[in-house]
Amino acid sequence: MLKLFNTLTRKIADFEPINDKKVGIYSCGPTVYWNQHIGHMYAYVQWDVLVRLLKVDGFDVKWVMNITDVGHMTGDNEGDADTGEDKMEKGAKREGLSVWEIAEKYMKQFISSMDLLNIQKPDILCKATDHINEIIELIKKIENRGFTYKTKTGLVFDTGKFPEYADFSKLNLEKQSAGARVEVDPEKKKPWDFLLWVTNQPEHIMLWDSPWGKGFPGWHIECTAMSTKYLGEKFDIHTGGREHIPVHHTNEIAQAFGAYGTQTANYWLHNDWLVIDGQKMSKSLGNNVLVTDLQEKGFDPLALRYLILTSHYRQGINFTWESLEGAQSALDNLRAEIRAWDQPKIGCAEFEQRFFEAANDDLSLPKALAIMWEMVKSDLPSENKSATILEMDKILGLKLDEFLGKKIEVPEEVKKLIEERETVRKAGDFKKSDELRHEIEKLGFEIEDTASGSKIKYMSSRT
Repeated sequence: MLKLFNTLTRKIADFEPINDKKVGIYSCGPTVYWNQHIGHMYAYVQWDVLVRLLKVDGFDVKWVMNITDVGHMTGDNEGDADTGEDKMEKGAKREGLSVWEIAEKYMKQFISSMDLLNIQKPDILCKATDHINEIIELIKKIENRGFTYKTKTGLVFDTGKFPEYADFSKLNLEKQSAGARVEVDPEKKKPWDFLLWVTNQPEHIMLWDSPWGKGFPGWHIECTAMSTKYLGEKFDIHTGGREHIPVHHTNEIAQAFGAYGTQTANYWLHNDWLVIDGQKMSKSLGNNVLVTDLQEKGFDPLALRYLILTSHYRQGINFTWESLEGAQSALDNLRAEIRAWDQPKIGCAEFEQRFFEAANDDLSLPKALAIMWEMVKSDLPSENKSATILEMDKILGLKLDEFLGKKIEVPEEVKKLIEERETVRKAGDFKKSDELRHEIEKLGFEIEDTASGSKIKYMSSRT
């Protein structure tokens, strides 16, 4: 039985889908005004694992993710998503491109990063600008039910009509607004009332006609419009980062209540962050690392996926280059182990049960990985371990099938160097032994000396 921590209740509970074997998941996707760094990709690996697990558990999963390409303002970084400059326009000015070109460029970068990390593509990847009609129709519903008012800035959601507004974030809104938010629209009834449609920016590049004037949608409304279009007014799971809790997801819940009289998702899941040397990864700090940066340093992108799997999604992870070195080494060792295994037959039922129990316990992947390694190091027949590792990899997504049973083919030149090295080692000539080791490494292989003799394996990408 899958158990998940629900931000709504702040408790771990059994997952109960709306429909017996169908699950709808909506994930907040990227704002495509700049590259998506590995801090962003941390979340998508975790939600990819969730989708994989649900499928293994026998559910028919529909995974929807949005692409924000309008309406996300720079003020979101300072705590007020209604202020500042549209991030898409900022990106366009930065690079001398159109907003549409910026969106296309960085959506491709995001999808490429997903591919490198073996993240499954969502069933639906939807852009905000392709759903303006749906957004306008949703805002009309909210307006017709009396949850809006107009200011010089645009059409605003009246949070006073939703008494439970602060329940989800559990924030003291008065205290928060006094410290974090800069009020730019004195016509707002409350500082935390938020824009559904913006009409006071005639120079904005992306503008659409609407009943409230020519303008563009606020950031939050797109997610409710697209999630309900593809998953219905009630669906199972909504995911995002913990930074979404106090504003973005709180506003999603409010506007859904305004439109439908109820909230949309039954379960709200939030990941903590991947930080670098203790600091949140960000463009402003200049510490953002891309998946392609890892490749340029000689790492396999799946080493990052492995590293992410060693963390719990609600705890995040501190990224260091040393930790990535360790993950690469662990992944190389795993691949080397399974290369020698025989073709799969009947799996190891006990290990599979323990592994999936851990994974189903609110995605306890570090525990699941430990169980996997216990199985790998066990004395069970390799054909049984082969079957089980493939089952486990349905969740892990490390592409282990590409290495399983693919025994190393050692060229004759390397074999002769290995034999020569073994001879000089036995004679105690360790200087010559090291020289021969370096010769072997130049040819793409490395030697591991064990009590039972020397073992040969493909060169680690970081050796």
